[in-house]
Amino acid sequence: MADRPPSKETCMTSSTNSPVVGLVGLGAMGAGMAQSLRRAGHAPHVFDVRREAAEAFAREGGTACATLAELGARCDIVVSVVVNAAQTESVLFGDGTTPGCAASMKPGSVFVMCSTVDPNWSVALEARLEKLGILYIDAPISGGAAKAASGQMTMMTAARPAAYEKAGAVLDAMAAKVYRLGDKAGAGSKVKIINQLLAGVHIAVAAEAMALGLREGVDPAALYEVITHSAGNSWMFENRMAHVLAGDYTPLSAVDIFVKDLGLVLDVARASKFPLPLSSTAHQMFMQASTAGFAREDDSAVIKIFPGIEVPAPKGKAP
Repeated sequence: MADRPPSKETCMTSSTNSPVVGLVGLGAMGAGMAQSLRRAGHAPHVFDVRREAAEAFAREGGTACATLAELGARCDIVVSVVVNAAQTESVLFGDGTTPGCAASMKPGSVFVMCSTVDPNWSVALEARLEKLGILYIDAPISGGAAKAASGQMTMMTAARPAAYEKAGAVLDAMAAKVYRLGDKAGAGSKVKIINQLLAGVHIAVAAEAMALGLREGVDPAALYEVITHSAGNSWMFENRMAHVLAGDYTPLSAVDIFVKDLGLVLDVARASKFPLPLSSTAHQMFMQASTAGFAREDDSAVIKIFPGIEVPAPKGKAP
């Protein structure tokens, strides 16, 4: 790696119209998004707190940056795919010991925020970055790791026209559907919050239905087959109860993600005194699962809070 940030002239790819793109966070979603950028002809600069993850990605094409400051200096567009607002703050402004990328980003560059956050926080971040001359796209994502890897995920975005002009093609390279929901930050995060309300409630009620079936002695595979071909089906039932049948709670989206996301849903509604009875109950279910020791398991592990049932054992293992 260079000891000093490259000059502005070196921050463009071989095509003068192609921006240099950086991506922070090579987790389940970010790794797939970085792959989609590479398929689209970009050579992404990447950073992850797990240095080995960034280096592994770069071996197939791209550049692993040693620091966030280096990535910010090298890139015209920085895509942040971290867990929450606090981590996004660290990506931009550092953690008190190492600097973030904001201080080294060039005026007119674009920061794309893909986390699920409080919409009011996103609005405030846009104003903060504007003072630094950085354009901002409020761009939460949905679809899961498989769709991220295939470029088929959904982005719920809101941004100034200038930000879309510079980064629109990059968004399209990462997602099959890029919804433009407003000309300033906030609308993207509001729609994502509502999506997470539905996702969390659907997972919780899917677990409740399967738990009742187990309690009543219904064959779980037969129940799954019938429901997935009947009016009671949902995408979350079909996807997450397959995890339960397999006895596989490897976290694609962990229990604690919905502790966080449904907490945000309730915070937003509480600010306007809007009642959300189903969301409140689902949030308590995920909280119970988390405190029972399932915090880092797949969110389908919320089924484990129900008493008097025996969930299917992992394939190949005795119950």
